[in-house]
Amino acid sequence: MARLPNLPLLHSPWLPAAGLLFMRVAAAVLLLVIHGLPKLLDWSGELQRIEDPFGLGASLTLGLAVFAEVFCPLLLILGIGARLACLPVLGVLLVALVVVHPAWSLEQGQFAWLFLVLYGGLALTGPGPWVVKLPR
Repeated sequence: MARLPNLPLLHSPWLPAAGLLFMRVAAAVLLLVIHGLPKLLDWSGELQRIEDPFGLGASLTLGLAVFAEVFCPLLLILGIGARLACLPVLGVLLVALVVVHPAWSLEQGQFAWLFLVLYGGLALTGPGPWVVKLPR
């Protein structure tokens, strides 16, 4: 089996930190731009389209989705309460996959499953060492 060359860069202690930073910022920006901001910026239009699987009302359901898809990704980008910020996102994803779209094939739900993997992984690992520190 071929071995990687013994380059110091490949064994640098900061690579895991850089990987977690990249993963958490990329996952958060994707969710924010693709799902969160469109909901927030077209609130009235989204009220007409949003599924309400638990009968909470369109406004509350949309508010919960916007919280999970706008506020939580912003916290994740900063690394503030990152593990906790992943939980509402995971909740919205599970509701979408299990309750709202249970008939989706793996192919149809692939992006939701990828987000589930990313946010689940970040909930398990945490944000890494490179985070914004709040003053005490």
